[in-house]
Amino acid sequence: MKIMTVVGARPQFIKAAAVNRAIRGFNRKASARRRTGNSIREILVHTGQHYDYLMDRVFFEELRLPKPDYHLEAGSGFHGRQTGIMLERIEPILQKEEPEMVLVYGDTNSTLAGSLAAAKLCIPVAHIEAGLRSYDPDMPEEINRVLTDHLSRLLFCPTGQAVKNLSKEGIRDGREGRSVKNVGDVMYDSISYYSELAEIESTILGDLGLVSEDRPAANSGPRVSEYYLATLHRAENTDDPRRLGSILEALNVIGRRADLVFPLHPRTRKMMKTHGLSPGSKKIKVIAPVSYLNMLKLERNAKIILTDSGGVQKEAYWLRIPCITLREGTEWDYTKTGGWNLVSGWKTSKILNSVAEIESEKWEKRGVLRPSDHKASEEILRFLTQ
Repeated sequence: MKIMTVVGARPQFIKAAAVNRAIRGFNRKASARRRTGNSIREILVHTGQHYDYLMDRVFFEELRLPKPDYHLEAGSGFHGRQTGIMLERIEPILQKEEPEMVLVYGDTNSTLAGSLAAAKLCIPVAHIEAGLRSYDPDMPEEINRVLTDHLSRLLFCPTGQAVKNLSKEGIRDGREGRSVKNVGDVMYDSISYYSELAEIESTILGDLGLVSEDRPAANSGPRVSEYYLATLHRAENTDDPRRLGSILEALNVIGRRADLVFPLHPRTRKMMKTHGLSPGSKKIKVIAPVSYLNMLKLERNAKIILTDSGGVQKEAYWLRIPCITLREGTEWDYTKTGGWNLVSGWKTSKILNSVAEIESEKWEKRGVLRPSDHKASEEILRFLTQ
């Protein structure tokens, strides 16, 4: 079986790595049983949507993803132009390779380009992380995920709510030749696999001076200074100077009293420069984007995480770290269970109120809902090979 995987952004590299490991495991079993004819050949296409080393190649190295068979070098740009370049460059690869299936992930322009190019050539599309909805029509990612779901034949949902969302739009298992399955979340596969490795291998806390030089207590590791972690990259926040300024002001308030680590996305850096904005508090550690292992280390040891990233919301929840979402809503409703994820929006006062709520004596750590015992990546392989 030949499948083509289309990725272009760092969250997709993380998800694709989990499925790639499952494919390699499947092929090893097929080889051991001398059934090599049942093996899967994966053609990996990287659109180049993320192209900076810290947003791209380091993830392939850490996650042990194979070198892409094709790199389209689409680069950045306006949505229409970027998506159009990807479409133009994906189509001849599909015609040359003739895959039986195209796998796409999430909700980026790479996702839409891969699914649209495949659907036009009557090649079945499998959408991993299908069925998510923010119901915000002004959000580019919402447009991408809705269109991709309606183009897809296999829809692999991370939650039961995602299945319900699709059903409301008439996309149901067995209807019009579609297969809709709740397989769990492939990102949980990755965090389970890499989080312990990150604790051992990552030196990011020491590099940032967040590890106390005091002698640690007996039988304990080095003391980690209390710090907050913030990420910001979505266009709805970065491209609006009022929103961007309001969020940065909230980070400045926090940074006047405690360390705050701020890995700066290239888009955010560019828009801050364009609008003449900067985080001014001395305790804010503005750093370049970090690798996956370093990010897991930062997340796992943070006091509170502030983010507009869906992936970071989920990672914070599974790592049992309180999270504040810098948006008006979230596709990941279950992360709000037990107060782990407070949706604050972008206004300074609301962000700081959410911080105060988490830091109050009333808030206490609660349990979290874990995905089912099976691995989502292996479930996806099971349905792909039926």
